[in-house]
Amino acid sequence: MFFNARFFSMGEMLKTNKYVRSVMLMKEKDRFIKFKGASRYVLDDELAKIVNVSMALEMPLLLKGEPGTGKTMLAHAIAENLGMPLIVLNVKSSMKLVDALYQYDTLTRLNDSRFGDSTRDVSNIEEYIRMGKIGQAFTAEQRTVLLIDEIDKADTDFQDDMLDILDQMQFDIIEIDKTIKAKHRPVVIITSNAKKDLSDPFLGRCNFHHIAFPDEEMMGNILRVHFPNLEDDIMHACITTFYRLRRIEGVEKRPATRELINWIRALKADPGFEVSGLKRGKTPYLGVLFKKSSDLAVADRLMGMS
Repeated sequence: MFFNARFFSMGEMLKTNKYVRSVMLMKEKDRFIKFKGASRYVLDDELAKIVNVSMALEMPLLLKGEPGTGKTMLAHAIAENLGMPLIVLNVKSSMKLVDALYQYDTLTRLNDSRFGDSTRDVSNIEEYIRMGKIGQAFTAEQRTVLLIDEIDKADTDFQDDMLDILDQMQFDIIEIDKTIKAKHRPVVIITSNAKKDLSDPFLGRCNFHHIAFPDEEMMGNILRVHFPNLEDDIMHACITTFYRLRRIEGVEKRPATRELINWIRALKADPGFEVSGLKRGKTPYLGVLFKKSSDLAVADRLMGMS
C-alpha cells in the first residue's frame, strides 16, 4: 500500500500542533465570550443571562419596555464591554428593507456619465453601491453589535423579511447579481416600544426580554454610576420626589431615567438649590421632568396644591 504523504520533522510537528491548539483556544474563547455590564450601565442578573444566551444561540434579542428603561443603551454597553463596533439602524415608518441592506446611487452615476469628471468607472455599477446598516454589519472585518432600534415602526413585511436575512446571514444585490455573505455573525439587539404588535413568526425567531422600570433601589444604583459623589440625603430626596411625580394620575408621558438624571444635573447647577426645600415638597425645574405641556400643567397644579 502506498501513501502520498509528506513527512514532518519533529520541530514541524510541534509547531503545527501548537498552532492548531492556539486556533482551537481562540475559537473556544470567542464561543464563550460573556457580557458582564459596562462602566455606565447597571445590569441585573436576568438581563445579563438573556444577553449571553442570545449570543451563544446566535439569535436576535428583542427588548421591550417603556422609554427610559435602557433598551437602546444596552447595545452600547455590549459593544463597550466586548470591544465590538456598534452599528445602529434607526427604523423609520417609511423605510424599505433594501435601504437597510444597500443603496444603489443612480443619481451620482448618471451625473458622472453626463459630465465625465469622476475617477470612478461609470460602467461598473458596483462602484455606486453603498452598504446600508445591515450590509455594513455583514461586511465588517470584525464582529459587530447591530442595534435595530424601534422595529415596531416598520410594517410586518419589513420585520419578517429582515429576520429572513438575519437567519441566512446573506442577501443579494440584484443590480450586480452578487450575494453578500456575512463575514462575522453580528450580535443583534432589537428594540420595540410596543406601539405596534409584532408578528408571531417574528416573535418566534427572537429571544425576548421585557426591561421593567427600575425600582427605587435599582434607581439608586443607576444614579451612583452617574453621580458617584452625590450626597445621600440629596439622592434620597430626588428619588422620593421622582417616584411621587411618576405616580401622578392623568400624565401621558411619565418622566423616565433620562429625565431624572437631567433633573439632578439641573439641581446641582443651581447655586440656590437646597435639599430642605425638596423635602418640603418644593419641586423646581418641572419642565426638565415633563416634556408635554398638558403633563406639565397637571404636575405643576398638583405640586402647587401639595
